[in-house]
Amino acid sequence: MTAKRPGTREKPGIAILLVGEHSMVCAGLAQLLNQESDLSVCGQAQNARETFEAIATLKPDLVIVSISLKGKIGLELIKEIRLWHKGLPVLVLSVDEESFYAERVLRAGARGYILGIEAPDQLILAIRRIMKGEVHVSEQLSERMLQKYINSGRAKHYDWPTDILSDRELTVLQLLGQGHKRQEIAANLKLSAKTVDTHLAHIQKKLALKNSTELRKYAVQWVLSGEKAWQQESEPQPNVFKKRPQRRTPRFVMPKLKSSC
Repeated sequence: MTAKRPGTREKPGIAILLVGEHSMVCAGLAQLLNQESDLSVCGQAQNARETFEAIATLKPDLVIVSISLKGKIGLELIKEIRLWHKGLPVLVLSVDEESFYAERVLRAGARGYILGIEAPDQLILAIRRIMKGEVHVSEQLSERMLQKYINSGRAKHYDWPTDILSDRELTVLQLLGQGHKRQEIAANLKLSAKTVDTHLAHIQKKLALKNSTELRKYAVQWVLSGEKAWQQESEPQPNVFKKRPQRRTPRFVMPKLKSSC
């Protein structure tokens, strides 16, 4: 964890804790945010333990969590922050440029969700809105979520194959796709191996997969390529839901700097 001495701040304003496994992303975010007169990055954390230590020590006003399908940070951390620090707002930055996490992270307790391909000024806007007590998602995502709400009274429609999974099942699928065995998944989520087997059986049934081999193959490809690989096989979505052109590197990435409040 990178942090300044507890209780001190170089400038007044909103103190932000950055959480993410990609150090270059966090460095770029720190440089961007520290340019604002009323924003400052007070520390960085790379896992759940460091996150809660930093929250207790640095008392941030906002936590920005960077998540990725290939990483270990996800919904569980957001839920834990909400459970133990209910008044602390969380903004999620998706490194994967995918929107399917949006509704899940908001239900988990986050106050905002932004894609890595968004322009930097959208991140600043999201922070200011969240600190006013508002919820922020991009115009593209809010349009899609509104359309889904409008259609909620009709036959159930899923934008993504994994929408049918619960949050815990999605986490199990993610860990399976990262190459973890059932015992490792159980240890990671503090569950019994039998419970993990039950989750895997439910996932296999919900995704209409024939066997465990097909399930593991699905999970690996899902993690490697994200939902877009599976979305391409389905019917085209209305224009309003089209994704923005893919960018390999989030615009926030800049040379690594030391940052502190």
